Amino acid sequence: MKRRAFLGASAGTAMVFSLTGGGSAHGQKTDSSGQGPGLSVLDSSGRLGGKTLTELRDQYRYDLFTEYIPFHDKWVIDHEYGGFMLKTGWDGGTLSYEKSPTYEGRGLWTYSFLYNKLDPDPRHLEAARGSVEFIMKNKPAGDAIWPDRFSREGKPISAPSTEVYGDIFIADGLEEYSKSKGNERYWDMAKEIMLKCIRIYDRPGYYPEIGRSELGEDTPLLTGGARIQGHWFVLLHLATQMLEARPDPEVEAVAARCLDAILNRHYNPDFDLNVEILNHDFSRAPEVIAQYVCTGHCIETLWMVLYEAVRKRDRKLFDLAAQRFRRHVEVAWDDVYGGLFYGMRHVDDNVWWVHKPGWVQMEALIGLVSIIEHTGAEWAKDFFGRLYPWVMAKFPLKQYGYPLWIDYADRWVHFDKGDGSRRAENLHHPRQLMFNLLAVERMIKRGGKVAGIFD
Repeated sequence: MKRRAFLGASAGTAMVFSLTGGGSAHGQKTDSSGQGPGLSVLDSSGRLGGKTLTELRDQYRYDLFTEYIPFHDKWVIDHEYGGFMLKTGWDGGTLSYEKSPTYEGRGLWTYSFLYNKLDPDPRHLEAARGSVEFIMKNKPAGDAIWPDRFSREGKPISAPSTEVYGDIFIADGLEEYSKSKGNERYWDMAKEIMLKCIRIYDRPGYYPEIGRSELGEDTPLLTGGARIQGHWFVLLHLATQMLEARPDPEVEAVAARCLDAILNRHYNPDFDLNVEILNHDFSRAPEVIAQYVCTGHCIETLWMVLYEAVRKRDRKLFDLAAQRFRRHVEVAWDDVYGGLFYGMRHVDDNVWWVHKPGWVQMEALIGLVSIIEHTGAEWAKDFFGRLYPWVMAKFPLKQYGYPLWIDYADRWVHFDKGDGSRRAENLHHPRQLMFNLLAVERMIKRGGKVAGIFD
């Protein structure tokens, strides 16, 4: 959708998008959700993103098992003290030995999921175990939050954070680790941490400076506290994966509360997009904050709603999430240079941040593949056919003689070695590779047909 045109689309117009984008390229009849008997996940050329399913699977395997895992095993996993380092050189070499709760939780989840769902290599479980042992050395008592930074050995080198992101990521890692044999007790610990984080989040006055961290120091403080879309989606992801392991009414209530916040509270029907920040009572924040839409977070949030809909076998929820996901990726697409923008500083003034973080592209690819797998929607196949080849042309660093991919990038995705270092990305990139590899393998097993779980 043209940048100049999206603001003129009414909420009513946006809400009538069908998941098929107007029909099937194969001439099959489908219902409004894009599902139909024998509907294919492939486009009219028998491909997805320009590749056969076998070629796509092999590319995902290469990116994960040949590139990502060996590099991180050598330079990011701390085999001596446990946990994960934050910064490496482009060609390897550890440049910072600091560790943080956020990246411990993310790495713990990644290696636990890798072990549980894709490759039961004991080295993956050992990497996860090392992180658990590192984290538990500083587990706070009561409703306290983990320190924000640690030395390599695990000594706290900062005060506790003022927000709960890091602790939620730790809980997310622990719940996935709990699915490995002998570690089931960590599910209960994950629940304990999740409920603690919600208690803190619900306190009046929570994180009043969030607007300043996102929009600049002249942004008003939310003295009554804030509600943040980024909190809801990490809590939803945590709850969804906990409920895959076992039923629990308290966790179900958390998932339901997250869905309500995402779909009803943060959604602004005036411009048919989700805003990132609300007042603590869910009213709209001052205009400079109320006009802020982080399209990257919205895209990430909505694929997590898609995954929750799949877990619940809730077709109505899936359809709504897919519809809004489509709206956000179309609004964020750069018609000139391709790829997805980070977000809008001010919707009504049409002021954009035009950089293109790798994580935004990864989150979009996850959501598109989920919609394709479960509906065969033509619009999603078309969009994947634009985004995936663009990502593969721009982000892998092999073309510059380095391993792995660019993480943060400008509008044109120029590669700038800068200080010769990169953040050790241990969630968005590997998660996309793992989720979409598993999805493509399922598609292959079904002979390219949609999953049909909502039939």
